[in-house]
Amino acid sequence: MRALHFSFIIPVYNRPEEIEELLMSFSQLDGDLAYEVVIVEDGSSKDCRHVVENYKAQLDISYFFKENSGPGDSRNFGMQRAKGNYFIILDSDCLLPSQYLETVNRYLSANFVHCFGGPDAAHGSFTNLQKAINFAMTSFISTGGIRGGKISGDKFQPRSFNMGISKEAFTSSGGFGIIHPGEDPDLSIRLNNLGYDTVLINEAFVYHKRRISWKKFYQQVHKFGLVRPILNSWHPETRRLTYWFPTVFSLGFIIALIGWLVGIKIFIMMYALYILFAFVLALTATVNLSVAIQSILAIFIQFFGYGYGFLKSTLAVAVLKKKPEQRFPKLFFKNAK
Repeated sequence: MRALHFSFIIPVYNRPEEIEELLMSFSQLDGDLAYEVVIVEDGSSKDCRHVVENYKAQLDISYFFKENSGPGDSRNFGMQRAKGNYFIILDSDCLLPSQYLETVNRYLSANFVHCFGGPDAAHGSFTNLQKAINFAMTSFISTGGIRGGKISGDKFQPRSFNMGISKEAFTSSGGFGIIHPGEDPDLSIRLNNLGYDTVLINEAFVYHKRRISWKKFYQQVHKFGLVRPILNSWHPETRRLTYWFPTVFSLGFIIALIGWLVGIKIFIMMYALYILFAFVLALTATVNLSVAIQSILAIFIQFFGYGYGFLKSTLAVAVLKKKPEQRFPKLFFKNAK
């Protein structure tokens, strides 16, 4: 068994308050495993240097400030300067449960893999909006439960809010690309092609705050939809019919509404049953009526935002053969090295 030396890599952009909360959760981790924390300030105008200074007596922590080039390039920057041989990448809006590092270490010590992902969960202190969006993003009824930790096995595509990668795999792959979002599944696919396994560790969850409003949530999932056909064009072997589900769901709902207006009720009744089922699941999971109601809205925003983005990008990239960097320039960082 190889000795594991962990380095946490955390890019941050104008979020000192989040770094304060995240570092506080580091200070409360169980056990006595040694690790370092690498904070990479991605060209922020509101930096977190003063927050990091307050934790230097408690944590083995490094701070770097660099020109803005996006989260993927910032993670690469941090990994290039980290001291460990296994990197754990977190978003700045995450909190660690006290058992997190011991859980990861126990799994990797028994079943070593070069790359893993963990699920996210909603902390009890989160707002009802955050909890509703978390349900939509993690429930099997909306995402198949992949982000919520309902599946495990090879070929899982870790997400960079909670992702581990060995130094060897990082060096071999070159790390993250310049697309964002989508840099994490792109890296996972390239790792698989290089022969490295990527798995989901169900128990290694983080609390993911998702600093978000309804508008920002729509913008986020819309970008997710835009990115997937681009990844499919780069990695044709990863195409799946299931990626069409949000688009089909959204178009079907529009057709169902039109049918209802002209007296055909069967299709809208099917959607009504889906909504009722989702509501019951959300209410059971959260035990909160407000969260359950907002979860329905979150699911529909997720499907329509992703579905529209996926359709638009598919037409541009797969049908009209447009270059992604020219058609969707906001998905690519120009300053990345």
